Amino acid sequence: MRTTYFAAVMIALLTFAGASYADELKLKIATEGAYPPFNSIDASGNLVGFDVDIAKAVCHEMKASCSFIAVPWDDIIKGLENNEYDLIVASMSLTEARAKRMEYSVSYYRSHSAFAGDPNRFKDISPAALKGLRIAAGSQTIQSEYLQKAYTESKIVLTKDQPEAQKLLQAGEVDLILADSIDLLTFLQAPESSKFDYVGDPVTNDFLKSSAHITAHKGNKELIKKVNDALDQIRLNGIYDRINNAYFPFSIY
Repeated sequence: MRTTYFAAVMIALLTFAGASYADELKLKIATEGAYPPFNSIDASGNLVGFDVDIAKAVCHEMKASCSFIAVPWDDIIKGLENNEYDLIVASMSLTEARAKRMEYSVSYYRSHSAFAGDPNRFKDISPAALKGLRIAAGSQTIQSEYLQKAYTESKIVLTKDQPEAQKLLQAGEVDLILADSIDLLTFLQAPESSKFDYVGDPVTNDFLKSSAHITAHKGNKELIKKVNDALDQIRLNGIYDRINNAYFPFSIY
């Protein structure tokens, strides 16, 4: 009910904003659409989720008229470089390689990575303890990069996206998955995941520092400054907290 009410308020607010600001700034925004609760596609075919609501709030603060497009994760940076859209709002973490290709905003949420699986089978998550085991992660994520560097004696299974990795775990085709701990919260709360839980402590190291950012074309510092100002504003006026509380029982900022 809370999420539905908030979405209705946001739609009304942004419809008004679109009519008022249509001639000032028009932006096309890409998100993945396969990373709930941050971004997904609902039964009506609409993009929804935390990332989408944050993007809409940022657009309102920038007095921008924004449209949204779902793009597969493996293609999303390439599409930005090909000028197919102006911004990516898709829980994009900051890496050195990506920073060479895009401009990054300040972070709009932070989280850790964690393993998930059957806690009755696994306690120790060290590379030595997981030797020979099957571990899945979405391809081209910081988690998949970390597994390939640190868990060289495990069988690393790279999937199209994180939901596919979760399905492999449910089907017994992998032993563990490594993913963003907040993303895993929704998966672990589902009835079909009742036998699974977090395994071990959150994985915290310099490589797996996880903060989400909005990204723009490399060199477009002017647009990123507007995004940063808008993110600051929604933190100050309470809109960020309202969006946060509609999805999570704790602050992810």
